[in-house]
Parts: sequence; structure tokens; C-alpha cells
Amino acid sequence: MRILVLGSGAREHAIITSLLSEPTAHEITAAPGNAGIAAVVPVVALDPTRGDVVSAYALDNDIELVVIGPEAPLVAGVADALRQRGIAVFGPGKAAAALEGSKTFAKRIMDDAGVPTGKATRAGTIDEAVAAIDEYGAPYVVKADGLAAGKGVLVTEDRDAAVAHADFWLAHGAVLVEEFLSGQEVSLFLLSDGHTVLPLSPAQDYKRVFDGDQGPNTGGMGAYSPLPWLPEGFVDEVINTVAIPTVRQLASERTPFIGLLYCGLIVTPKGVKVIEFNARFGDPETQVVLPRLKTPLSQLLFAAASGELASQPRPEFSDDVAVTVVLASEGYPEEPVTGRPITGLSDVHDVTIAHAATALVDGTYVATGGRVLSVVATGHTFSEARARVYLALDAIHLEGGHYRRDIGLRVSE
Repeated sequence: MRILVLGSGAREHAIITSLLSEPTAHEITAAPGNAGIAAVVPVVALDPTRGDVVSAYALDNDIELVVIGPEAPLVAGVADALRQRGIAVFGPGKAAAALEGSKTFAKRIMDDAGVPTGKATRAGTIDEAVAAIDEYGAPYVVKADGLAAGKGVLVTEDRDAAVAHADFWLAHGAVLVEEFLSGQEVSLFLLSDGHTVLPLSPAQDYKRVFDGDQGPNTGGMGAYSPLPWLPEGFVDEVINTVAIPTVRQLASERTPFIGLLYCGLIVTPKGVKVIEFNARFGDPETQVVLPRLKTPLSQLLFAAASGELASQPRPEFSDDVAVTVVLASEGYPEEPVTGRPITGLSDVHDVTIAHAATALVDGTYVATGGRVLSVVATGHTFSEARARVYLALDAIHLEGGHYRRDIGLRVSE
């Protein structure tokens, strides 16, 4: 199959790695890709948020399936442009992608569909935000309504910090102030063709930058899968109470969700609730879910894009565990230092490395962003996978680089 993958991060690198591992050979192109991706497949320098440009390229190159990785092209309506040209695309249209593009829209869909979630108040002014902050009390939860590259959420005991966060994001649009939900967080990906949903394996992400869940929120510093502590029947419960009602609600509004429904969940004493939806594969959870997938990924993506998921069995996963740890640049997430060389990559073994923000300069990889690499290991146990990950990270050098050392620690003990 001729496949075009849009995006330039570790998520896209992980998707491409999974596609390349299949018995059937595919012709894969990435746009725009990154230095690590360019080492394994051709890359094309085109703007992934331009539906006209992407569609023209896909038609000119006989692309059979377009896989949209990041949220920006989805919110920009790139999937709509491709579908209008008759090109199979894995990713929701602009209207359905508002599940991620607008937290207000997502809350409204959840309310209409009867999906369990926390209480929330939309604020358009600082006075409204302060009133809601005081109403809900500490811990305070303040979220930017629109896309914020993983930096729009603040959970804090500090009222002044909550007010300041609201004030900052109000300059970019509305904010949501929500009740704090306590419990273990779970990321669950579900494939959807607009009617049928099929689950992938749950994962857990680590959002805080430092060990022990300290420091500011990030785009994700690591993840692991599976989650042995989940109760039996958890996935089916989420399908029945969250995924199917949401997909049906969107279908009833003539905005079918075709692609990857990312359910950010929390297991509270009162049951499972939705923290947020995303409209695409999550990063870094993708890096631990796909290595365990036994069903060919291309088969699932094309079935979803073609409205044929009902003909597919539930995806199968290996019993192995997977752990990924993100290597970040000095100063991330506030002001990452870029341009520094990355060395030692040729010295690592028994892991997979997904490049997130790298460039190749005079034969040497350099960091071009905050989250630079995702180092991924699998093993029969969490202890084995963790040992492989951290042995590899010890061999990789990025001046000022940092990473968490407690990813998956809780389940390995």
C-alpha cells in the first residue's frame, strides 16, 4: 500500500516503525518528517496543515491511505480536503476534530451523550475565571479551551498560579475551570470509522516533567503499557459508556468521527470519568501501544478510513510490556535549549528510538525542540523493559538533557 504519514514527531516515527514491521511491504512517505524518520522512509517538505497541498501531493503520487498524526492538520480540516478528493484518510474532519480543538465542544458532546466527566465552567473573562476558581476550590484545574501543545493545563494548589494561568490563556481564547478528579489516569485509544469502534491496549502517560510527578505539565515524559492494575472489564466499560455514546452523538450531528479517539480517563472512587478527548494518537503512549500490537496496523487504519471496521476482529496484543522514556532538552518545557548535538545513538541496543525533534547537521543529530527522543523497550516484565530503557539512556548524551527515572517504576516493584 502507498501510505502518506503527516507529521514530524515521535508519534509519527512510531507509526511508521509499526507499518514497516508488517510482513507486507508498504511504500511509505512522511511529510514533513524529521531526521530520524528520514533515515527509514522518504520525506517530503510540504505543509501538513494545507489541505490543498496535501491532496494534490496524494493524487499526484497515487497515495492509497493518508494517516494524519498531529492535531493541527485535523483542526485545520485537512481530512475533509482529502475525502472530498476521494482519498482514504485516517483522521476526523474539522467538525469532529473539535473534540480536541475545543474543550467546550468536547464537554457539550459528553453532556449530550451522557458520558461521565467532571464538572466544568467556561470562562471568557478573568472575572468569570476567578469566580469559577473560587467556586471549585483547590486543587485548581484550569485549561485553555483550544490547542495548546500540551501546555494549556494547570493543576495546582496555588490560587494565584491558577488565576495567572487563566489570565495568560484568556489572551488566546476562553478557558475552562474544572473540578479536580482524583485517581489513576489511563489513556485508551479507540479506532472509529464513524459507527464501529475497536479498542487498542490501555497505557499510562506521565505528564509532569520531574520524578515523583513534580514540576509543570509537559506533552508527556514517558509511558508504559499494559496496565496490570486495571480491573477486569475496564476496556469494555469504556467502550460502552464513553466511546460508543460519543461516536453516536457525533454521527447524529452529521460530524462522523473517523480516526483515532483518544480517551484521557481517570479511575475515581465514583467510577471511570473522562478528563479529555484527543482526536489522534497520543504521544508518548503510541510509542508503547504499537510495539505490542500483533494485528497489522495498516489493516486497521485502512478499515477505519474505509468504513469497514465492523469486518475486523478486535486487535490483538502481545503479552510483553513496553516502556518509553522521553529525553528532553535543557529548559524544557519553559524554554528548551536547541541546537546541541546528540551522541551515543550508535551505542544503544535492544531498544527502539523514535525521533521527536531532531535534525541531521554535518552527519550529527542535533536537538531542534523540547522533547527530543523517545526511547522504547519491550520485555517480559516491567523490570526488564525499564532496565533496557535506562541502560540505553545512560549511553546517549545531550548536553543539559534530562529525563524521568521513574517511568513504570510503580508497576515494576
